[in-house]
Order: sequence, then C-alpha cells, then structure tokens
Amino acid sequence: MPNNISSVSTPLLAQGLMALRGMNVMPRLVNSDYQGAAEEKNSVINVPIPSAIQAQAVVPGATPPATADIGPTSVPIALNQWFEAPFYLNDQDVMQSMNGVIPMQASEAIKAIANNVNAYIMGLGTSFYSMAGTPGTTPFASDTTAAAGARKLLNKQLAPTGDRRIVLDMDAEGNAIVLPMFSQAQMAGNTQTLVEGVIGRKVGFDWYADQQVPTFISTPLSAGAATAAAPTPVGATSVSIAKATNASPLVQGDIISFAGSNQTYVVTSPVTLAVGNTNVGIYPPLKTALTGTETMSLKGSHVMNLAFHRDAIAFATRPLKEVTHPAVISSAQVDPVSGLGLRLQITREYQRTRFAFDILYGGACVRPELGTRIAG
Repeated sequence: MPNNISSVSTPLLAQGLMALRGMNVMPRLVNSDYQGAAEEKNSVINVPIPSAIQAQAVVPGATPPATADIGPTSVPIALNQWFEAPFYLNDQDVMQSMNGVIPMQASEAIKAIANNVNAYIMGLGTSFYSMAGTPGTTPFASDTTAAAGARKLLNKQLAPTGDRRIVLDMDAEGNAIVLPMFSQAQMAGNTQTLVEGVIGRKVGFDWYADQQVPTFISTPLSAGAATAAAPTPVGATSVSIAKATNASPLVQGDIISFAGSNQTYVVTSPVTLAVGNTNVGIYPPLKTALTGTETMSLKGSHVMNLAFHRDAIAFATRPLKEVTHPAVISSAQVDPVSGLGLRLQITREYQRTRFAFDILYGGACVRPELGTRIAG
C-alpha cells in the first residue's frame, strides 16, 4: 500500500474525532464515566446504583449499634452497538487529509456515526415514566410552563438539582428562544440568547437543541373500557388490565396512569391488551394500591423532548482493537474531551482504497426517576 495512504491514517482519524466531538450533543450531556481499555462487541460494564440510607439517632453506649445492610445494585451496559461508515477517497482527497483538511466523504462518514450515536442515546428516554406538557402541542409557545412542570416532576422524583439538562426539538427550541424572559436582556440578565442564539442555563436547566429529538408513536386505545382487573398492592411491577371489547396494543415506552392518582408509569415490554385480562409490566413499581376498578389512561403520541439529570442515562464507548494485518492499516483513538472512541481502517480493494470509521458503544437508562419527557 503506498506510503501516502499510510501517512493519512493518523491525521484523518484525529480530524474525525474532532468532527465527531462537534456533531454530538447527547454524549456530552449524559453520564459517560465508564470508559476503559479496548473491548469486543457484547462486553458488559456494570454501572453501580447506590441504595438509600436512613439517618439514625446517635445513642452513646458501650456497644455500637448494628449497621443496617445496604443493597447497592448495578445496571449492566452491553457494548452491543457496533457501526461503521465506509467511504472511498481519491488521490486529491488523500492529499487534503495529509494537509489537515477533512474531505467531504470523510465528513459525511463522521456525520453518519454521530447521528447514529446521538439518536441511540435520545431513544433511551423512552424509559422515562413521567411527562410534562401536552402530547401533540409544541411547548413554550407563550411561557415556560412546560419547564416548570418538568422541574416539579424531577423534584418530586428526588433528582439532584445540579447537572440538569433540557433537550428540545427545533420547533420547541424555536418557541423558547424568543420568549421575553430568555431573549430580552433586561429580563434574562444578559444578551447571550439575543447575540449567540443559545438559551444557556435558565430555570435550573442547561438548554440544548437537537435535530434528532424523536417522536414517540403510541396507538390510541381502541373502543371499550380498559380498567385494573384485580386488587394490586403497592410495589407490584405488573398490573392486570381488563379490556372490555376490542384488543388494543401497548408499546414499550407507553405512559399509562390509573384513575384516582397522578402517578404515571412506563410500559416495560410491548403487549396487546386482549379482550379479558392482560398483565402489563410497569415502572416504577406501583405507588398506590389498586382496588381493581380504576380506569387506565394512556398518553398519546408526542415529540419526546427530554429533561433529565446527567446520571439518568449511562453511556459508554470503547476503542476497538487495532487490526494487525499486512493488508490493513488500522488506528484507534479516544477523544479526551467527549470520551468517544473511534477506529479508522484502510484496506485496498480492486482498483480503489476503502476507508471506514467504526465505533463500539452501549448505553442504558439506569435511573429513570432522574428524567422526564416534555411532550410536543
């Protein structure tokens, strides 16, 4: 393989990491403190979840009191997302790379990787079980009620008050950015929004816009009542639902509630409510006991803007191993700022040279109580 091809590997990978850092929003907003050495696909990282501890009165005496057992748990993150973005460079592109300019095809490859990672992390928000705003209505049209609602929900769910973020789609951010409390210097206290076009930190959140905020699709309940089918105690992780007529599907991520309580729950597995009784997995465990007659309600389809504390979602990426083969030029690096690991492999095919960036990553919503959706 020509020497100029070998020489392009390091600068092109470095340029790719810089571009990947700039294009990704979500990896910088969630907890990504779980990086490490090179690993293979399907390796697992266990993220510790602390258990609650009760304060107890101090009573001096000859014998110290017994210390209550604590039961910290962990949530596994499987590094099961392995994607590549291949492309080809001509001789002119190779020279550009050696001169510090990232070619257009390489830029498109990085964009594909960035979009893939970003969309994956956004999708983990389907584990959030609470919701501010109204499905089908873009928030922040006239005020910050939706942000106040999200703040209240996070406070009730005992989320720490620091490191909170709001991520909005373009419509919601377009509404929010022109609100007087954000855009007018005399109300906002600075000219940041007016000059830079960013909201910054307001009402206890760092605000961001993201072009990949997804729309969550829920199927409306079919005709016929859906009610709790039997008495169910506090702490239950599934509820039996009686459907009077017409089967109706629920998808994972649907948000449901029961008459008599404001508590909402997320459906943990897809299921079809058959005519009769059907068990539905829920999170969090049931907060209020059911008598067996309460009507079930379902939140409709919505743009899934997110408000969350950074520890709600854990994300990990690890550099893939460099390949040792005479027909392959391979190099891997980790961006020290974003923590994103990227590998570049260069191979010679018939009458052309193939370049491919690839990335290995995984994530999980490890603490759903630290996040909420803002419906749009």
